[in-house]
Amino acid sequence: MRNETWSPGEDEVRPPSSLAKRPPIGERELIWMMAMLMALNAFGIDAILPALDDLASDLGIAGNRRQFVVGAYLLATGLGTLVPGSFADRFGRRPVLFVALGAYIVFSIGCALATSFEALVVLRAVQGFSAAGIVALPPAIIRDRVGGDRMARMMSLIFVIFLLVPAIAPSLGQGVIELFGDWRWIFLVMAAAAVIMTAWVHWRLPETLHARDRQEIRLGPILRNMASAVTLRETIGYTLGSALVFGGLFGFINSSQQLIGEAFGAGDNFPLIFAICAACMAVSNWSNSRIVERFGARRVSHAALFVFIAVAAVQLWFASQPDESLWTFVPLMAANMSLLGFIGANFGSIALQPFRHIAGAASSAQGFLRMTSGAALGAVIGFAYDGTARPLALALLVTAVLTLGFVLFSEKGELFGPPVADDD
Repeated sequence: MRNETWSPGEDEVRPPSSLAKRPPIGERELIWMMAMLMALNAFGIDAILPALDDLASDLGIAGNRRQFVVGAYLLATGLGTLVPGSFADRFGRRPVLFVALGAYIVFSIGCALATSFEALVVLRAVQGFSAAGIVALPPAIIRDRVGGDRMARMMSLIFVIFLLVPAIAPSLGQGVIELFGDWRWIFLVMAAAAVIMTAWVHWRLPETLHARDRQEIRLGPILRNMASAVTLRETIGYTLGSALVFGGLFGFINSSQQLIGEAFGAGDNFPLIFAICAACMAVSNWSNSRIVERFGARRVSHAALFVFIAVAAVQLWFASQPDESLWTFVPLMAANMSLLGFIGANFGSIALQPFRHIAGAASSAQGFLRMTSGAALGAVIGFAYDGTARPLALALLVTAVLTLGFVLFSEKGELFGPPVADDD
């Protein structure tokens, strides 16, 4: 991993006094910081998974309704991503990040104090909506600095680190329950993690928005910028494709605890199995970072999508058998999650490439479309759980085929395009 340092140019915002006498942030530290910001969102989703049974019992909830604790957060985060980008294009990345981190802290504590299931779901939704900046802004911050396939490489490295959190979050959540004996402590740990991230951002992250790129807060230009980010033919297919394939992933997350615990009777091993699948995504993102600048984001992601379709078809065949076992489900699920590592970062980088000067608004608009569609689809898939892996497998295959159609639309029928150079 490179460790270049970046110093503000003459047209950039002067660094705050807290950073003035400190060495410039390097590429390695920036990647870690952006990854851990996004990981707060992943931790907010996955750490609570092993506690769903205890939570449902404590709050008197039965059946699939317990999934709303996850689904409400995912959907609200998607809705919330529409907001911070435009403000970040006007006031800078740092102030908006601090607002998002503060909201994450406050509402994490609120979730810990919830006394009813309905209150918890509402608080989770508000937490996800108000903290959406920690999801929407890291890609914009990276786009402020680099573009082309180099951005795809950096986003892949961010995803490597970011995905370590889903790999260990269920185990951490289980450990918190065993240590303190109460699922509410998981939310307090979330708040503590956000406090640490706030301090790190305050002391080390410079403002990355160029002064020349600041946008006015006017509804007309904001709407035009956002509309262009989600209607340009060369990028819309990748945004919608990301929503579909990650909708399948969210469907797995929503139903994973029931699927592994009930359908396959491996509830005690749920944290380990979930960690294996998430770790596969991390490894593939690292692999993507090593090859994407050589072969190009399009070639790598298009090839991965075709393989994903093939694996999903095999997965559906096994899921349709009356005696499917954990020994077939886990390898196939891990394989498809690995392939997502070659799709997600590349699709996102391709979609954001044309929008350097409105990166905040573009990241928000694309994130909104990606997260809301993906979360809604994931909720439908999760709620369709019928005691087997069949609904999930069918959803993975259908969404992948539709994604291929959207990509073909954006590329005007021509796949496997050449690498794209950094334009900065």
